[in-house]
Amino acid sequence: MEQKNNLPTRCGFVTLIGAPNAGKSTITNDFVGSKVSIVSPKAQTTRTMVKGIGIYENTQIIFQDTPGIFKPKRRLDRSMVASAWGGAKDGDILVLVVDAKRGFDNETRTIIDELNKQKREAVLVLNKVDMLSKEKLLPLSAELNAYGHFTETFMVSATTGENIDIFYKYLADNLPLSPWYYPEEQMSDMPLKLLAAEVVREKLFLMLQQEIPYSLTVEPELWLRRDDNSVRAEMTIYVEREGQKKIIVGQGGAMIKKIGEKARHELENMLDCRIHLFLFVKVRENWVNDPARYSDWGLNYNA
Repeated sequence: MEQKNNLPTRCGFVTLIGAPNAGKSTITNDFVGSKVSIVSPKAQTTRTMVKGIGIYENTQIIFQDTPGIFKPKRRLDRSMVASAWGGAKDGDILVLVVDAKRGFDNETRTIIDELNKQKREAVLVLNKVDMLSKEKLLPLSAELNAYGHFTETFMVSATTGENIDIFYKYLADNLPLSPWYYPEEQMSDMPLKLLAAEVVREKLFLMLQQEIPYSLTVEPELWLRRDDNSVRAEMTIYVEREGQKKIIVGQGGAMIKKIGEKARHELENMLDCRIHLFLFVKVRENWVNDPARYSDWGLNYNA
């Protein structure tokens, strides 16, 4: 058995599931200590399962951050929800993350119904507890525990850090004895070019908010490491209509320039190297039904 600090090592997968915007990506990023999964107030921001890798004492925890589970309406929705449930089958520990402020809503009820149907136990994490009084929190916890089968319940705030370390310690203590699966310094299994595309997509959501259509995607066209260790990155933003392209480009190209600057600055801080980022916007009317857009992200086109 591999040892660190004269103690046996542990390693395993922790799959986070939940309704959109429950805080799964925030928990993943907090544990890893760097952004590996993008975050925005917009629902369904995470589109595919993202692995975030970190160390707690002698345990390597591999978080599997899944897309939010909701009632799908379109092909992309179905593929995202299928990705989430697929990830739920793979982990050593399954965690249901619930937005405490939103409470026991229909989306969470549907998820627990499916877990009950599969006879699956999970760990319950009530997130964003800093936004809810304790008088409301305890009845919510009791209601959820009465409805589902939860081995443990944690009340945390991934944003403020409240009680989050207790949750991480529980995971570390309950994952299997095992050598670590990844090098100690690795934070994600996502290729850098895809992580960069996700950072660009996050900036689009954050800067354009309600103006930006949900049905856009960012595809990496080039990721070239140069002799001076800088990177030339070319990304194409696909939208479905010409009017959407005009919104992203902005007056005289001002908006796309701002988006590029913010994404480049964040990527340079994350990767500790110079990034030469070039963004292009193209109209592809029915990209959401293009199988190639799904395979790059590990989504099942026929879900």
